[in-house]
Amino acid sequence: MDPLGNGSDGTGACVNCSSNQFVQPAWQVGLWAAAYCGLVAVSVLGNLAVIWIILAHERMRTVTNYFLVNLAFAEAAMSAFNTVINFTYALHNEWYFGAVYCRFHNFFPIAAIFASIYSMTAIALDRYMAIMHPLKQRLSSTQTRVLIGLIWVLALLLAFPQYHYSSTTLLPGRTVCFIDWPEYVTLDFRKVYYVSVALLIYFLPLCIMGWAYMTVAVTLWASEIPGDSSEHYREQLVAKRKAVKMMIVVVCTFAVCWLPYHVYFLLHQFFPELFEQLYIQQVYLAVMWLAMSSTMYNPIIYYCLNSRFRAGFQQVFCCCSSSAAKEELELKSPRYLQTQVGLASAAALVSGQMRPQRCRQFSGRAEEALLSIS
Repeated sequence: MDPLGNGSDGTGACVNCSSNQFVQPAWQVGLWAAAYCGLVAVSVLGNLAVIWIILAHERMRTVTNYFLVNLAFAEAAMSAFNTVINFTYALHNEWYFGAVYCRFHNFFPIAAIFASIYSMTAIALDRYMAIMHPLKQRLSSTQTRVLIGLIWVLALLLAFPQYHYSSTTLLPGRTVCFIDWPEYVTLDFRKVYYVSVALLIYFLPLCIMGWAYMTVAVTLWASEIPGDSSEHYREQLVAKRKAVKMMIVVVCTFAVCWLPYHVYFLLHQFFPELFEQLYIQQVYLAVMWLAMSSTMYNPIIYYCLNSRFRAGFQQVFCCCSSSAAKEELELKSPRYLQTQVGLASAAALVSGQMRPQRCRQFSGRAEEALLSIS
């Protein structure tokens, strides 16, 4: 997971030292182990439940939720395959897992983080289009799958240098896994790469999402609901606000959790002397736990802020889930949706705001929007 430098293993420990300079008492090791293992358990179970809730219920398979599946998969995989390994390596400063897994250990997390944050970015842009331009054509299921595939291709390309230059070496008494970056006279490839990674998987997508959600928030919250608006209009506006609020919480949580991580490793590139202090191992373990904990918060957020996900979690984890929860998970009935969409399109047709052909197009898009915003 961690960027490893020439002569350093990312926790600040010198790879040329023959012994581990960071030795912790047993009680500290136990506390950190409990924290990391608890994180992995909540993250993997929660994200697998999210994937099941969406894929096992046809009416949950919307554009937004396909991106949530991709987000949940990336976070569950990163938590399962890297968190405990990274904790063990940071704790002992010795690599036990072989050269092949060393490459995977340095390669996969960068790809998973890229896939996670650009899935969130795609959701933000989809919400923007659905709310700001509701009559424009939205992504189809096929286009969504293609976009998810493209996200993973770009993620793997960005992470490839960490795979290519990863290596293990045997020192007196221990083995270390590190990245043997090439050295150029005119270019510090390592610094350029890590600055580029921080920009591409943190600052740039957060700027895009910040703009999208700020624009949407102004539209949804800045103006009052008209006094003569229909009950259906009010319900849909409330549903849109709830959906956008949930995703804003997801994005803010990601930003808070990963900011110390990126600051830590950018400082490591430009001020390496700071990372030879004995306390740096505790700082690293705290920073890494906070970053990886972002993988376990999303299922909790979905449960708290979305009634259908809450019903789904009740089905997964409660043997005695009520019939009301199952009905909630299956969304409103098709008859209800068709009635509401029909009323909205008929009102537009009667008022002269929409021609009959345009009205039929609106009905199809509006029904999809009803299914995906709440």
